[in-house]
Amino acid sequence: MAQNATIYKVELSVSDMDRHYYETHKLTVAKHPSETDERLMVRLVAFALNAHEHLELTKGLSTDDEPDIWQKSLSGELDVWVALGLPSEKVMRQSCGKAGQVIVYSYGGRTAEVWWDKIRNSTTRFGNLEVVNFSEADTDALAKLASRAMKLQVNIQDGEVMVSVDESVVYLNPETWKAAA
Repeated sequence: MAQNATIYKVELSVSDMDRHYYETHKLTVAKHPSETDERLMVRLVAFALNAHEHLELTKGLSTDDEPDIWQKSLSGELDVWVALGLPSEKVMRQSCGKAGQVIVYSYGGRTAEVWWDKIRNSTTRFGNLEVVNFSEADTDALAKLASRAMKLQVNIQDGEVMVSVDESVVYLNPETWKAAA
């Protein structure tokens, strides 16, 4: 018998001083049975980093042809495609053809570094691709914040990210491996 997704209720308050974006999003997040707390929290941070009134969480791991997060224009075009983890070169190429902006948030420590070394040269032709990495220490600390009902506060200033839940605070320093042109 297949396991069902676990539902998380998240109140995500974003204070992004870099983009002058200040909003609270009430999100219902379905955590796939194979998804870790680490990945769930990276997904929420990626949402905060790209927060916009039209940004949406997708089915994520449940489907192969959708990103984890996307933003569509009012006419239905894909403006922003946000993927997590270590997508293949083929997936990134297809994503870059479908969306105006593609952002990959990688994580996983040494595994992510090996992945990036392998595909770095093949991504130079994609001017709409950005690759950002989270260190293993950062994502391990994030995973410890996960709970089924969260009030998550994310403050972004000068590229640094502070994530807090109740009294717990995690400081993230995302590293841009490839900037969009």
